[in-house]
Amino acid sequence: MNRIRVGVLFAVVAAVAFGVTAPIIAWAGAGIGPLTTAALLYAGAALAAAVSQLGRRSGDRRVRRADAPRLVAIAIAGAAIGPTLLAWGLQRAGATVGALLLNLEAVFTIALARVVYREPIGRRVVIAAVCMVTGGAALALDAARGGSFGVLGAVAVAGATLAWAFDNTWTRPLAERDPWQVILIKATLGAALTATVALIRGEPMPSVTAAAALLACGATGYGASLRFYLLAQRRIGAARTGSVFALAPFVGAAIALAVADRLPGPWTWVAATLFAIGVYLHITERHAHRHMHAAVEHDHPHRHDDGHHMHRHDPPFEGEHSHRHVHETIEHDHDHGSDLHHAHH
Repeated sequence: MNRIRVGVLFAVVAAVAFGVTAPIIAWAGAGIGPLTTAALLYAGAALAAAVSQLGRRSGDRRVRRADAPRLVAIAIAGAAIGPTLLAWGLQRAGATVGALLLNLEAVFTIALARVVYREPIGRRVVIAAVCMVTGGAALALDAARGGSFGVLGAVAVAGATLAWAFDNTWTRPLAERDPWQVILIKATLGAALTATVALIRGEPMPSVTAAAALLACGATGYGASLRFYLLAQRRIGAARTGSVFALAPFVGAAIALAVADRLPGPWTWVAATLFAIGVYLHITERHAHRHMHAAVEHDHPHRHDDGHHMHRHDPPFEGEHSHRHVHETIEHDHDHGSDLHHAHH
């Protein structure tokens, strides 16, 4: 399987793991504060990351001291602001509308990846983004059926997707680091921050059942999911990973409808159709042309069957590993994403 397909597969797994959590969070978070909910989610992610480190030797590069400002930024945006807004919004917009609105994360991520990293965006991606933005507007109309409170909930979920889009963009350079170590640091910082503020505000404590459900959601939807998301970013870049991750909301919406979150209005079906068109256009988008790689020496996770790493090991080494290596100048043509070797635009 080539690098792009592997990256897309990782993004799909991340999307499914995250998507199933939205309706569960809406249920388990009822009656407790949004900060408490966020703290439990990322406590679960931190726990999963800590367990994964036990007795494990990783071939990935370790997090460095210079990464600290970026880690603090993604913890605030992605592990504090994002989940808090999501928890508050889901209680007011409903799990179905809230889950579908998570599609906006792909739109915001694509736009930021284009601005920050100059990742290529073709006509299909632009059309897909327009479909998703229009779908978000349709969901806002549907949320209005629940009064102004429903609209505020939809706005809060949209705000969460913007926070996570910044998180995704700032995380891109960390995709070459050990994913579980990045998750452990981010989740620990986010859980500590939100738990502290929740205690200061005096938010109610959850029941044992709700706490266990939120910790489990955090371990899978915010821990394991983020690991696969980082592995996908490593292979196909921030924009394409974000676009494939747009599958997540459909998983959550399907579960919410199955448990009768609420009857969907006509605008929900319009939005679902527009989002489906957007996801299809994203996933089928391709980027291939003849390009040249200049000679370079660097250190990052890589494989020897990706067409870019032809250096030898004695004895031979299979699978992904990391060490300092040299690339000779090469010119070729193949389908590729915006990974470490394809930052051109």
